Amino acid sequence: MATDQHGLAVTAANAAAVRHYDQAIDAVLHFKPAMLDEAAAAAREDSGCAMAAALGAYLRLLSTEPADAADARRLLTEFREVAPGRQFLPREEKHLRAAETWLSGDMHGAGRLLRGITREHPMDALALAVGHQIDFFTGDALTLRDRIAEAIRAWPADHLHHAPLSGMLAFGLEEAGDYERAEETGRRAVERDGQDVWGIHAVAHSYEMRARFADGLDFFERRRADWGEGNALAVHNWWHCALFTLETGDVEAVRRLHDAQIHHAESAGLALELLDASALLWRLLLDGHDETARWRRLADAWGRQVETPFYAFNDLHAVMAWAAAGDLGRAERLIEDRERFLDEPRPGVSNYAMTARIGLPACRGVVAFGAGRYADAIDHLYPICHHLNEFGGSHAQRDVLLRTVLEAALRSRRVDLAGALMRARMHAKPDSPYNWRQQSRLLTASGDDAGAAEAGRRAAALGAGGR
Repeated sequence: MATDQHGLAVTAANAAAVRHYDQAIDAVLHFKPAMLDEAAAAAREDSGCAMAAALGAYLRLLSTEPADAADARRLLTEFREVAPGRQFLPREEKHLRAAETWLSGDMHGAGRLLRGITREHPMDALALAVGHQIDFFTGDALTLRDRIAEAIRAWPADHLHHAPLSGMLAFGLEEAGDYERAEETGRRAVERDGQDVWGIHAVAHSYEMRARFADGLDFFERRRADWGEGNALAVHNWWHCALFTLETGDVEAVRRLHDAQIHHAESAGLALELLDASALLWRLLLDGHDETARWRRLADAWGRQVETPFYAFNDLHAVMAWAAAGDLGRAERLIEDRERFLDEPRPGVSNYAMTARIGLPACRGVVAFGAGRYADAIDHLYPICHHLNEFGGSHAQRDVLLRTVLEAALRSRRVDLAGALMRARMHAKPDSPYNWRQQSRLLTASGDDAGAAEAGRRAAALGAGGR
């Protein structure tokens, strides 16, 4: 019986299959594009290797796109046909079941199965990495943290992959609101392994949540060689860099980052990258900037990624692009399709609840905002503000909807609502230039010109600190 690099038994026909599997896991932990090729190589070496089959299915599901899910289903079907009656280890069977559970639509159930594997085998890196991503996709901040915290003490401190695991823990700490420990844990992980781009990402989040945008820009600049290219998280980390830059008020620099790093002619068209482009441009739209040409290019790129209901978080960002590009008809058609999706009860399908509780109201709110119906936008968005996590993403990503509610309140002169929203924002991020800019607008609408001027000066001073 072979063992992998983490000391776990693997049913495999030869050492080459295990070697490729190990290399694929290393690539997964470091978000290296080689993960797909190495997983395929492991399957070629042994078409009956259960861990290679499970890995191949997970990698496709992690894209959050329906076409890739169909490919994962084909892969697992073919695997079951190749290895009928073959006996696998209980851990391997559980991995196959987790992948099949996700394919059935039950993302939450797959996450629970993977957590069960982790409790029995805390050094199963695949169960930890995939489970952690599921926690992110479902917006489960506590499990995002605790899944890793429950396992990490079983890992020797000098293990090759202890650092990427710590990077995962750092992100869980950040999403759970422990920003200082997240920064400390993430920094230690990155100092140990500079290629831990998820750890770099976690540190960036810890700065974002405290409006420490100058520290974020400095951190990214000093480590650009580690994260800026050659990994599957590069676009997302450039998006974080753009968010920090937006706080400084340098909109032209934000546009340059968008065009060079986030969405351009050579972009891969992956949903996970397109949503970053939508989320960035929507922030510019909320601030009153005309990005019509960029929106049209982005709107053209969205399509196959949301052609069938699969992940409501992606639906929202496609609707943003279509609404902002002026194609309200296309946005409305997606909404109508998702309404039909909800007509039939789908027990155990995670995206059903995500769409019903958050996805559809969010899409309707964005369309209303894009059409200038700000009161309608508030009616759709404000009731879901305090449980946005239910359709996934991070606090930083979901803030785009909170900003939309605030902007709708300001434009419709709902001073009472805007004031309540601003008090909450100021409590969470008292040093955010964006917050002070909006506070200035609110005070102007309230007739406090002196207070508005002072808030404007405060915004300008804070923004200058990041330049």
